[in-house]
Amino acid sequence: MRGDYQQLVDEISAALGAPATLEDRDFALIAFGAHDSDGDLDLVMDPVRTRSILQRRSTAAVRAWFEAFGISRAQAPLRIPPDPAAGVFHGRICLPVRHRGVVHGYAWLLDDGHLADLELGGPGTPPDPRLAQAMETAARIGALLAAEARAGRELGELLRELLTSAPAGRDAARDALRGALPEAAGGPLALVAVTPWDREDLDAAPLPSLPGLLAACAVPEAADRPDGGAGRGGAEQEAAAGLAALVRLRSPAALDPARAAAEQLLRSPRAHGSGAGVSDPRRGLADAPAAWREALAAARAARAEARFGPVAEWGGVGPYRVLAGLPAGGAADRVVRPLLERSHTELARTAEVFLDCAGQAGRTAAQLGIHRQTLYYRLSKVEQLTGLDLDEGEDRLLLHMSLKAARL
Repeated sequence: MRGDYQQLVDEISAALGAPATLEDRDFALIAFGAHDSDGDLDLVMDPVRTRSILQRRSTAAVRAWFEAFGISRAQAPLRIPPDPAAGVFHGRICLPVRHRGVVHGYAWLLDDGHLADLELGGPGTPPDPRLAQAMETAARIGALLAAEARAGRELGELLRELLTSAPAGRDAARDALRGALPEAAGGPLALVAVTPWDREDLDAAPLPSLPGLLAACAVPEAADRPDGGAGRGGAEQEAAAGLAALVRLRSPAALDPARAAAEQLLRSPRAHGSGAGVSDPRRGLADAPAAWREALAAARAARAEARFGPVAEWGGVGPYRVLAGLPAGGAADRVVRPLLERSHTELARTAEVFLDCAGQAGRTAAQLGIHRQTLYYRLSKVEQLTGLDLDEGEDRLLLHMSLKAARL
């Protein structure tokens, strides 16, 4: 369908004599029209359009400015003025891309002098014939996007069944996915987890233009948990969800497409504050539930440890491969619990760095920027609070794992 979108965007550009840009309702770029090399390049390639083309996404400030004009509810084209504070240096004409009353995306045109006399129409006033032609094309784009969303939802429902159902339902979903994705179901795949994911519009196909993205679905919070239990209740549990994305890899040893998909998904407005995880590669769908658990564990590790970055791979999270398998929100060990109180944050940090440095006092003091005697004093306070002996290996292990688990 990607080529169809490009052709239709070119039709809009030709009808109005100005380069058009097509984005989905999350402001992810789908296609853009070519500009006239003899025209005003400073106008055509303004910062917002340039960012959209090069980075395939608009900034939050730009989205907020456009959405303030009601584009998600618009029934007809809108003129939107510039806002230099948001980086919008040129006004726009927005053509809502709709299908059966639902906005699926937006076609944008720079509102330059060439379009200044374009009559948008209104009560008792017909639109400019060129604009009417462009809106007919936008409706065709809306029908394509709606069909793609329906297909995405169907695949997403099968993926959710595969990841969360009992074994009998899981087998049926796997067979159905194999039938729907025959060219990819047996190839190298990876699961991506993004958590949390905005509850609103959970089943909309996220960023369908992502290379390698085969299916995606929102998974309820209870199913996100490695133990399958419900650590929280009621509305709080319903408000949280994770996004599962099935990504085709180019080779069994290369996770780059999955990482790229995760990075793009994190830029979605529905992923604010999220972390993402990538499973180990799999050959086909048979092991997808295990891959999903790996991706979730890696996503939790990404949120717990900044050093893993916003996207963590299961193979690179070290001890978190074990820790993330523990129940989410589980109570800390009783002897470590006093150390985790907010009043003892500095002591907990000191103990964690000491254990990260394999008990080497010199390295620990240097990393914390404190004198050795200060370090020894703090470690003695840790022992007093917990009753643990930091000269004992098992006590060190208990404390180290408890401190890391607390981050999750």
